[in-house]
Amino acid sequence: MRVPLSWLREYVDVPQDASPEDVLEALVRVGFEEEDVFRFELTGPIVVGEVLEFVEEPQSNGKTIRWCQVRVAPEGETAADGGDAVHGIVCGAGNFFVGDKVVVTLPGAVLPGPFPIAARKTYGHVSDGMIASARELGLGDEHNGILRLVELGLDAPAGTDAIALLGLDDVAVDINVTPDRGYALSIRGVAREYSHATGAAFRDPGAKVWGEVNLHDESAFAVAVVDEAPIRGRVGASEFVARIVRDVDPTKPTPAWMIARLTLAGIRSLGILIDITNYVMIELGQPIHGYDLDKLTGGITVRRATAGEKLETLDGKVRDLSVEDLLITDESGPIGLAGVMGGGTTEMTDATRNVLIEAATFDTVSIARTARRHKLPSEASRRFERGVDPAIPFVAAARVADLMVQYAGGTDTRAGGALMNPFSTAGIVLPRAFVPALIGVEYTDDEIVSALEMVGCEVSANEESWIAIPPTWRPDLTDKWTLAEEVARIEGYDRIPSALPLPPSGRGLTAAQQGRRRVANALAAAGYVETPSFGFTTEEQNDLHGSPTGAHLPSVKLANPLDGQAPFLRRSLVPGLLQVAHRNVSRGLTDLAIFETGVVFLPKPGVQYGTAFVPPLAVRPDAATLAELDASIPPQHRHVAVLLAGNAVAKQPGSAAVAADLVDALDAVRAIGSAAGVTIDVAQGERAALHPGRTGVLSVGGAEVGYVGELLPAVAEAADLPGRVLVAELDLDLVLSLAGERVIAASLSGYPAATQDVSLVVRADVAAADLRAALVEGAGDLLESLRLVDDYRGAGLPEGAKSLTFALRFRASDRTLTAAEATEAKLAGVAVAAERFGATLRE
Repeated sequence: MRVPLSWLREYVDVPQDASPEDVLEALVRVGFEEEDVFRFELTGPIVVGEVLEFVEEPQSNGKTIRWCQVRVAPEGETAADGGDAVHGIVCGAGNFFVGDKVVVTLPGAVLPGPFPIAARKTYGHVSDGMIASARELGLGDEHNGILRLVELGLDAPAGTDAIALLGLDDVAVDINVTPDRGYALSIRGVAREYSHATGAAFRDPGAKVWGEVNLHDESAFAVAVVDEAPIRGRVGASEFVARIVRDVDPTKPTPAWMIARLTLAGIRSLGILIDITNYVMIELGQPIHGYDLDKLTGGITVRRATAGEKLETLDGKVRDLSVEDLLITDESGPIGLAGVMGGGTTEMTDATRNVLIEAATFDTVSIARTARRHKLPSEASRRFERGVDPAIPFVAAARVADLMVQYAGGTDTRAGGALMNPFSTAGIVLPRAFVPALIGVEYTDDEIVSALEMVGCEVSANEESWIAIPPTWRPDLTDKWTLAEEVARIEGYDRIPSALPLPPSGRGLTAAQQGRRRVANALAAAGYVETPSFGFTTEEQNDLHGSPTGAHLPSVKLANPLDGQAPFLRRSLVPGLLQVAHRNVSRGLTDLAIFETGVVFLPKPGVQYGTAFVPPLAVRPDAATLAELDASIPPQHRHVAVLLAGNAVAKQPGSAAVAADLVDALDAVRAIGSAAGVTIDVAQGERAALHPGRTGVLSVGGAEVGYVGELLPAVAEAADLPGRVLVAELDLDLVLSLAGERVIAASLSGYPAATQDVSLVVRADVAAADLRAALVEGAGDLLESLRLVDDYRGAGLPEGAKSLTFALRFRASDRTLTAAEATEAKLAGVAVAAERFGATLRE
């Protein structure tokens, strides 16, 4: 919010010698953030000049210039630049006349740009200064020729300081207004806050009576609100004031001081009628819209749009309307998006003679949704979606009418129309001990009451508490906590002590959180780099990586995605890792070992997820509502995935580079299993995106937990990744749940181990993991470890058979095992393998 200081001084006593920094410091004390200071970036000498004469001189380039004689100081006096009272100036504009008063920038002046002015020779003359346009002075973007003071309704003797005359010596401070303090998007609100900070006298512009509307006049205007589809149970418009001003002259100039203030506030001057509506909006915080009364058909109705309706807004765009959009309509149809932007059919133009002024109170949620739906933020919607004082529309409409009478020559008929729902603010119970206990400062009762009354609350008391009724302009004051915040703000944040709270004992990471950290730390220790990515992807990527066979499984599509090309929630972490790998490879980083732990979304087939129901704010939903919201969310599982590409070992002196292989991906899987406290078995399997024969299904105790393998060359090429790409993905939540209660440390046996090998011949289709499980089951508790060391298929074996060799290690905790005990345990495992798979010992 930009606040011109001359405007602020009208409603609060700001010292004349107060700098912008002083004002910002005061506003920071009451909770605003300092943003910037804005000035007209020009310096003098810039004076009023009187055109005495000029000669038009056509040039060879087809342009006609004027060689002007301009008085820039009273006769007989020295000009502000030290030169003669009459300067010769070359000017290319042709919209001024002899006798006109203009703005002259004399040598030594600097205009926005910066653009320094100096005497210079041009077109055969020495131009001793420049006659300025409004754009060159920083008063607008339009360049309609020379700025003539008569067009601004101004007159002053030659040599008068034009900077002060035009209000260009004003300065504005810019503050950041948080969404809950919409009242501060106005001079009225900021002046009140400056008064809170400094104790300066505040004069409320909203308290002035500008004249009531005669709603019973024969020319009264019909106003109705028909809202059959309210949002959150609240109708779109609770108040609508219309006021008629006739016989305006839209060609009259906007006063220079008003243009200067609007410019500093960040608003372009668009003509006297629109400038007045914008001026009152900034002054009071009440958005105003003006209609060309003669273009209206019948009365005004505020309603929701119907399916298929369209509206051309003031920016010239035809917009497809939603049934949630709140409209201003007449008998011809929509004429404006309520609280956002007016329609083109009824806009005020240079031909407007009669104006209907609109000042309304619209529902905050409805306006916010409409502005975002149409990507149409405006100064009006910015205020409406934060909440506008419901007591101000009558005052604002009257203020606009008064200014249109004063500066546009109109006649205030005091006729119009109004619709108003009664509004009241419930009292808030504030226990006497609550504020000191919450803030940690021993405030006295007088300090608490004084602070609340200062912000506009009506306070009454009983023995145990106060009852505070917030003012109409503070919809953010809703409970005792917000009242306590106001006391702390008004009394000064510097009174709040700096003390760290003591953490409660006995609370740490949950078992699941600890497990996830162990897994992430283990992968990082193994040389992998964690690369979090967004949880959005395409349906094709979900089908490719998020299903065992590549069949189409349901995915959740977002209604309002960040990226329209990736509107689905991911079923797998692999698409995100592929994007990260592609980005790194494109920048020359080809040897990659990356991982991610994150949530994937796995909707159940046939279940519709998502809901259009939004519970009301500031009210805790009941159990049924919470259950409905929970049911609208798809199951979310936390996965861990790794990706390897390029070399696992870089080229070194005396040794060649070693490319990443499936063995490296399996090592990552084992690291995950070790950190989680489980043993992960690998069996051959299939995945749509993985190479057949180089794909493994991962399981823990017979439960499938993920997969590992090499990407198909076509899939890697589609991701712009050269060479072989290895991936693995596991359901981390499931892995940790299967781990059960983790034993942090185990006793080490002091007795030696007995090692034996066994080679078993089985059918080629028997999975090594299944055979391993049979050996483990049969060998019993003496078996400490077992690993596959060889897979032989060739001469000496029956056709369709293979030989798998396992290395077994046995150990007892209370004695040294004999060779016979180890052999007996091994043969017990072989017996189970023979029973299940027909395994025989290889001779």
